Amino acid sequence: MSAVVLSLLALLTVTLTTIYLFNRAALLRNNEEMLRTYAERYDPSVQSDDPSGYAWPDGEPGGPLDGDPPAPRDGKEPMRNEPQFRLSTFYSVTYAKTGEVLTVNTGNNALQSEESLLGIASAARSSGKEFGSRGNIYYLVSDRGDYTLVAMLDGTIGDSNQQTLFREMLIVGGVAMVVLFVISIFIARRIVRPLEENDKRQKRFVSDAGHELKTPIAVISANSELLRRESGGSEWLDNIDYENERMSDLVRQLLALSKAENSAVPKETVDFSKLVDGEVLPFETLAFEKGKRIQSEIERGLTLDGNPNQLRQLVSILLDNALSHGIGDRIDLTLRKEKHHAVLTVSNEARDMSADQLAHLFDRFYRADEARNEADAHYGLGLSIAQAAAQAHGGTIHADYKGGKAIFTVSFPIKK
Repeated sequence: MSAVVLSLLALLTVTLTTIYLFNRAALLRNNEEMLRTYAERYDPSVQSDDPSGYAWPDGEPGGPLDGDPPAPRDGKEPMRNEPQFRLSTFYSVTYAKTGEVLTVNTGNNALQSEESLLGIASAARSSGKEFGSRGNIYYLVSDRGDYTLVAMLDGTIGDSNQQTLFREMLIVGGVAMVVLFVISIFIARRIVRPLEENDKRQKRFVSDAGHELKTPIAVISANSELLRRESGGSEWLDNIDYENERMSDLVRQLLALSKAENSAVPKETVDFSKLVDGEVLPFETLAFEKGKRIQSEIERGLTLDGNPNQLRQLVSILLDNALSHGIGDRIDLTLRKEKHHAVLTVSNEARDMSADQLAHLFDRFYRADEARNEADAHYGLGLSIAQAAAQAHGGTIHADYKGGKAIFTVSFPIKK
């Protein structure tokens, strides 16, 4: 659920940011084009309040209602007739080659004082940039040969419109996000509910089947013992006892898995370092009998809230898994503190494992083909039990395959 919400939030953020950046880039491009047009048509010989910089009949500035102005000297259309210029306010400052201020044009609306325009023009020349902005004033520095023109455009309206657009997008996007969040919760619950119910039924089946099978297993064992006493031993009875024992082990693992997944086991303060060390000792003997050795490195004093029996079972499952399926002669076990977690790692040399195998290692009854062997007592439940135990303690467990080694890592929060 949280992943869906975060994905929607990230998508909304990226979308709004992209729209804003494109809109901003378009605004800057438009302002620069207008300033370049203004600079190209600027005539220093004309001193009037008309920002187009053109002479009018009788030396008086004209307006839209005074009739059409004469065409500029270069034959281009007057800026007065172009809507984007008609709605914009331009300013200009010209400098002689010596740096002396020649003219200051405050525009027809005089929204900026000469002092402020001179400050902006001076900063524009000092910036070394041809085009830029200071606040809501955009400028273009143009070398006109015998003088330097700093053309300026008041971008208050454009910037204000852009800010209003972005603010409204945020509001609409926020409302849309809330609506999508509510809808996603409703849909997710409708989708997840059958899956949760199915998972509960599967877990209940495992528990019920385990308990139901205990009785016939006990009956088979008792009858086999009676037959052995009356008729003596036989290969058939031996086979019955062998398979019955395997079934008994399977039932015990099923019940252990059900308990780890469903039961709220009592917890206490556990010296995890001491517990791990105690589990390693018996496995060192088993490893020696198989021509292997366990190399352990355990940091002392790591404590956590947990159930000792489940934690011992988890450690023993990882060691037994490494001992049974490893192909090398060494098993490495480390326990160390990382930030606020106790991290247990068990690694061993192993046959090549694909990404698909790693993804299914913790599934119930899953075993790689190489591990399917009638002689062992592994049913593909050990790692499922380990995962359930880790999750019951607020921890995580995952498997990796690197450098020819299978690496199992368990992380638990440390008791503060």
